[in-house]
Amino acid sequence: MSLQKDDIEKIAHLARLAIGTEDIAAYTHNLSSILDLVEQMNAVDTSGVTPMAHPLDAQQRLRADVVTEQNQREHFQANAPQVEAGLYLVPKVIE
Repeated sequence: MSLQKDDIEKIAHLARLAIGTEDIAAYTHNLSSILDLVEQMNAVDTSGVTPMAHPLDAQQRLRADVVTEQNQREHFQANAPQVEAGLYLVPKVIE
């Protein structure tokens, strides 16, 4: 895919980038090369490839979902400046 000067200027405007006029030729060449590579990658037949989340097909070790700490809510709320019905009361910060 070949980009033109106008395409680069429009992309720069949409991305809110300031590109000097002397750099537009380099950006045109580089972005065109990137888009050509993407077209080559899209042309590859991947119909027989199984999608996977990780290239090593590793299994994540999971721990048992067991409560390991005691409920200390009353202890922690005893230090709070304001508590009501088991909830911490904080000043309103958004109008």
